[in-house]
Amino acid sequence: MAETVAALDCGTNTLRLLVATTDETGRLVEYDRQLRFAGLGQGVDATGQFADEAMERGWAIVDEYLPVIKRLGATRARFVATSAARDASNRQVFFDGVRERLGIDPELISGQEEAQLSFNGAISGARLDGDPVLVMDSGGGSTELVHGTAAGEISQSVSLDIGSRRVRERYLHSDPPTADQIAQARAEVNRLLDGCPVELGDIATFIGVAGTVTTMVALHLGLKQYDRDRVHRSSMTAAQVAELSEKLLAMTVDEVLALGPVAPERAKVLCGGALVVAEVAKRVPVDLQASESDILDGVVLSMVRDGQGHQLPR
Repeated sequence: MAETVAALDCGTNTLRLLVATTDETGRLVEYDRQLRFAGLGQGVDATGQFADEAMERGWAIVDEYLPVIKRLGATRARFVATSAARDASNRQVFFDGVRERLGIDPELISGQEEAQLSFNGAISGARLDGDPVLVMDSGGGSTELVHGTAAGEISQSVSLDIGSRRVRERYLHSDPPTADQIAQARAEVNRLLDGCPVELGDIATFIGVAGTVTTMVALHLGLKQYDRDRVHRSSMTAAQVAELSEKLLAMTVDEVLALGPVAPERAKVLCGGALVVAEVAKRVPVDLQASESDILDGVVLSMVRDGQGHQLPR
């Protein structure tokens, strides 16, 4: 076995942890995977800053994760921050608080690196039906589209400033959203997709990662409680994605929450993410496969295969 490492992914909605290693064949061996809703991106699209209460939530989650990291014997770690942190002018305040707790420097990664890590993580665990492969990482603040091969070679990638929280806070103000709000959001999503440099029409394997896609697949499967094993590698057609997106856009947050497998914080923004996912899926000629292997897996692989990461204090 390789050394044990810890990956922390600080996104717009969630702060997640994966403690893992790899076996002698190079396959990832997972010891623990956890998710908490920090809502760090709360209001960032409007204010350009992290809210004090959002940073406090994030630090409290790091405090929860630290004993897990120590108990499982991780020796190195990476704390990667993505879309919300790229937009927040006061991110250093948050990073300083993380450093005080973990003893390592958080990393503000670019949209390009986020795309690479998501792609590597996704193909490590998804079903690969042929080349080219498209990985869509539909997050809270941005959506990464990565075009490449099953061997891990990337030919095109882009990070678009459309995600579940950003779309919800910028356009979908009502509960449920009005027809005009939905039309404005859809127009902006399609404007960005029309200018997207990533080829979508030649795809043989279409993989979706992150909470919007996995939650949509859980709803499609009719799950009353979220089941990671059932969601992983399950698929939806573009028509099924579009139908579910329209259903979610017509529901209140309480109605979405009552469906069962949707966490309360995700229920608030899911309709925005579903709209984005549906518009991308319309442009791709194959079904959308959900993968529970994602950027966290990619961050772990970057440490055990490429030697990245920071030594944790003893």
